[in-house]
Amino acid sequence: MNKLNEAKIFGGIGAILVLIGAFIPAIGFVLSIVGLVLVFIAVKYISDETKDNSVFNNFLIHFICTIIAIIAVVAIILGTIGVIGGFSFFTELENEEITDFESFWDYFEPFIWGIVVALVVGWILLVIGAVYLRKSYNSIADHTHVSLFRTTGTLYFIGSITLIVLIGAIILFIGKILEIASFFSLPDNLPTKEASSTIEK
Repeated sequence: MNKLNEAKIFGGIGAILVLIGAFIPAIGFVLSIVGLVLVFIAVKYISDETKDNSVFNNFLIHFICTIIAIIAVVAIILGTIGVIGGFSFFTELENEEITDFESFWDYFEPFIWGIVVALVVGWILLVIGAVYLRKSYNSIADHTHVSLFRTTGTLYFIGSITLIVLIGAIILFIGKILEIASFFSLPDNLPTKEASSTIEK
């Protein structure tokens, strides 16, 4: 079995695990991590097979941006909680008289702004990561002639940009489904130069 065949299996199964992991409580996070590792391996195999290092390098930047986004969001939120008095901030709610929006805003304003900053920082990093994922998948599409990769990359990019208005979540979900189809559509061998020339004509 060549690396392209292995990439088809690892990538397809990995993308499935990442997708279903988001909907399974408790073990879902573990499934998503395992799936992401499998997709990583698949992209590396494609990069090796095509002898195009940019395929994996761009995917790696996407992965790093995603990890940093998650860490940044958690760190900013925890930092905000620490600044406003720690988790006792929430336990003291019972003693607060919040009867209208003004009193609600006075009490929660620092926490709300912390969440807003966290989400904006995370969103910016996800968009940057999506740019590099799109580059990686576009390169895969060029080498393998599986145009679904190009569509997947575009959906990830659009979904990341529009995630701030929530509709992006639906677009990313569709992109994830197409990612599964993309990996399972990989050919057993790379198209020959003659085939590439024919397609271009």
